[in-house]
Amino acid sequence: MRHVLGFFLALAAAAALFFGGGWGFARFHHVYAAHGLRSASAWTDVHNLLPLGALLATGLFIGILLAVRRVSALATGLPGLVLIGWSALVILRGQTALKYVPMADNHFGWGFGAMLSSGALLLLGTGLIIPIFMPSRWRSDQAEVEDYEDEFATTASLVP
Repeated sequence: MRHVLGFFLALAAAAALFFGGGWGFARFHHVYAAHGLRSASAWTDVHNLLPLGALLATGLFIGILLAVRRVSALATGLPGLVLIGWSALVILRGQTALKYVPMADNHFGWGFGAMLSSGALLLLGTGLIIPIFMPSRWRSDQAEVEDYEDEFATTASLVP
């Protein structure tokens, strides 16, 4: 059941990366190109802070999925493998791979494509697959409690 939930969390993580990360990156780039971010007035406008908030919320969600041990490794591993594979396709095929980015004509797709072509998503995907290689992320807590009870059981050694 934990891995089924992990699969649905993987879909949510992929959607957060595409919509939150893509929109935040595209809007943040637009704000930087139009006004610059050196003045204090650029950081006080709510419309300039929304892209930063989207990027921070996406990072917080991905960070929680990475840090919480009870979450299945599939939650971050599946999007990580997709990002690594898509980045490899960009390296091998270039512009052909960028044609597969959905909604490329709006902020979501443009930002995601820009992160993909810059290599940022390859780096993120490499970090996302780390929980796959941790055996503790594949086991449930209940199995560990049963293992400890068997090791420290004294009644079995006292009964003849």
